[in-house]
Amino acid sequence: MSTAAEQAFEYDFLLQIKEDAALAAALNDYLSTRSYLAGFSPSQADQKAFKILYKPPDPQHVHALRWYRHITSLQLDLSPDSSSKGKRVQPKWSPPSGTDVPQLRLYNSLTRAKELFVPQNGNKVTWYSCGPTVYDASHMGHARSYISFDILRRILKDYFKYDVYYCMNITDIDDKIIKRARQNYLLDQYKEKQPEPAQILKDVLTAQVPFQARLSSTTDPDKKHMLERLDAAITGALQPLQAALDNKATDDVVQPLGQALLANSKDMLSDWLDGQFGSEVTDNSIFSILPKFWEGEYHKDMAALNVLPPDVLTRVSEYVPEIVEFVEKIVSNGYGYESNSSVYFDTAKFDGNPQHSYAKLVPEAVGDQKALQEGEGDLSISADRLSEKKSPNDFALWKASKPGEPSWDSPWGKGRPGWHIECSAMAGSILGESMDIHGGGFDLRFPHHDNELAQSEAFFENDNWVRYFLHTGHLTIAGCKMSKSLKNFITIKEALAKNTARQLRLAFLMHSWKDTLDYSPNTMELVVQYERFLNEFFLNVKDILRAPTDITGQFEKWDAAEVALNKSFFDRKSAVHEALCDNVDTRTAMEEMRQLVSQSNSYIASKKSAKMGPNRMLMEGIAMYLTKMLKIFGAIEGSESIGFPLGGQGQNVDLESTVMPYLSVLSDFREQVRKIARQQKVMDLLRLCDDVRDITLPELGVRLEDHEGLTTVVKLVDKEILLKERDEKMKLEEEKQRRKAEAARKKEEQEMAKLAKMKVPPSKMFLAETNKYSKFDQMGFPTHDAEGKELSKGQEKKLRKLFETQEKLHKEYLLSHGVQSGEAKNE
Repeated sequence: MSTAAEQAFEYDFLLQIKEDAALAAALNDYLSTRSYLAGFSPSQADQKAFKILYKPPDPQHVHALRWYRHITSLQLDLSPDSSSKGKRVQPKWSPPSGTDVPQLRLYNSLTRAKELFVPQNGNKVTWYSCGPTVYDASHMGHARSYISFDILRRILKDYFKYDVYYCMNITDIDDKIIKRARQNYLLDQYKEKQPEPAQILKDVLTAQVPFQARLSSTTDPDKKHMLERLDAAITGALQPLQAALDNKATDDVVQPLGQALLANSKDMLSDWLDGQFGSEVTDNSIFSILPKFWEGEYHKDMAALNVLPPDVLTRVSEYVPEIVEFVEKIVSNGYGYESNSSVYFDTAKFDGNPQHSYAKLVPEAVGDQKALQEGEGDLSISADRLSEKKSPNDFALWKASKPGEPSWDSPWGKGRPGWHIECSAMAGSILGESMDIHGGGFDLRFPHHDNELAQSEAFFENDNWVRYFLHTGHLTIAGCKMSKSLKNFITIKEALAKNTARQLRLAFLMHSWKDTLDYSPNTMELVVQYERFLNEFFLNVKDILRAPTDITGQFEKWDAAEVALNKSFFDRKSAVHEALCDNVDTRTAMEEMRQLVSQSNSYIASKKSAKMGPNRMLMEGIAMYLTKMLKIFGAIEGSESIGFPLGGQGQNVDLESTVMPYLSVLSDFREQVRKIARQQKVMDLLRLCDDVRDITLPELGVRLEDHEGLTTVVKLVDKEILLKERDEKMKLEEEKQRRKAEAARKKEEQEMAKLAKMKVPPSKMFLAETNKYSKFDQMGFPTHDAEGKELSKGQEKKLRKLFETQEKLHKEYLLSHGVQSGEAKNE
């Protein structure tokens, strides 16, 4: 065989050889000096030489046999039945059909439907979230939004691998802040004057007049209930002081009563003082002290909740020049108008433009004056202010400042920003004319976010300022509405005093981010159980991996159990991915993870019952996956590859590798001591071993689990958890002993009662019941009832049974005490 570059096969010499064996030997010698397997098709010389041979050469002629087989195969390829064209080619490859891959969809409030998420600029996601109005402590309503958005942000960034650029604002100029700052300032001034109890009483009585009028006119049942509680507290503190002053009580009695009244009436009194003197507050610094303090507290709360800080934080007070420019542009575009030094947004003009639409989020709310006035603020809904607007639906872009309000220069005179404009101006300054995501609480949809959309699209002259609007669901407290104004809210610090930041986050993960979450003891108990369930699995896996093995021993044979669990592992991972693609459904994802842990626990238990070790690498893979997902969710901090970190936040020491070798030695030593103590029946030594397990080690955050016939399991657990477990165990043991003692007492009482009953001879058992019977026979058996009537046969039959039963009991008593029947009759 040859290619074009090779010398032709010289086969003529073969024609002179007649014997087959000699022919094969000559061919073999000839081919041993040539490259005879080059090319992919036989030459003409190859084919002629091939025809001379009648059969394959003997195996001893290696080269000739190899050449013969090669030419044979090529001859087959060239046969008419062959599909190839004289060449050996790779068969045609067909790609697998595959399956549909789920894609991320988000619930978009602009369409009220789940929409395919497509960022505007490749992998970059621009996101603006409405931040807090900082005039009081952050509460669980804040946590509802900020933890939920933190979870969404982390998942988009760390799971879906988007490049998220996150901006959030702080509202530090607002009607609520202005009013609260003035009230605090005026109340502090009032206290500094150290008014006498009589003056406090007089002022409180004066302040009660407008307060009572407000209480009478309030129709909202929740607010009315709050005001009634406040009124009751004031009255309860007012009456003792009034009585003491009327009775001319001594100063040491009156002064504490005056301070008690001041403390109980501070909200009412500060509101009254603001009405009297609020317009006299002119120092702008007074209005910055309050928001600066509460902003600091807010950031501390977010850090405690493990909420990531925003990439950019904007404050209204720092963006007033940009806000003024923003308003000017809206006015120049024809969508705003000046009225009495304030500037309002012309909703009719905007909505009348074919390119624009007002109230995209909640069109049905247009005209809701209550919502619109709440959006304008308490200081901006006076009759004169409302009369400045062309339409009740118009809203303030810039508010002319009244006496007692902070102010900044503007083309329209001294004033301050409206509430809605601040977000538009700040978000526009940072993110430009269109953003991918805007987030906020559900109750901000109208009018706040609808007004943001309108004024921003009026400024940029577009209709896509926001592509996806995300709104977190409400938070209720044990099924009831929570409101700062109603003062039934739970602060974040109060919530963290009851549960850890991880537990609060797990509660949010176990609920849909867009639906109502009920914060209650029942909710948190389920969360604690879920956390404990996960933690025990992680600790068990760590124990499995801690067993010594060499480098090859970690690779173990897979049987049917491992194959089945691994299939479930992949199915659960796929289900988690589908859930996260479906509007970031963490509730379903957490349930799938729970099922994976449950199946893994069953697998571990079956292996242990068979005295076999679980597959190390499979267990490690599952535990690492769950840990990774919890890290993505923000529920785990730290570098541990498996499980929850020990020692709380900021713990940098790897306790697992640092202390576990020593604990393993201690556990092995204790196990040997227990073994010897059992063999030699040294009970005191066994009790000491139990005390080490139950009392000493929990104080150090170590749990020992003894299993009959198996090695003691050592687990590192947070000390607080172990101490709580120990206390619960002690309470259960105490309750067990109490029930045991109670049962023993009842049994003793029953035996005593039975004994007392047995002592009574049957002849005397009815004699004392004179209220029932009036006559008896010689045996003490009743014959007539209390009214003198003879007993019926039915009554007599029933009493006879009781008599005979007592006769047996009494005889039993006599026999047990060594008294014969005859002696008893002589008693």
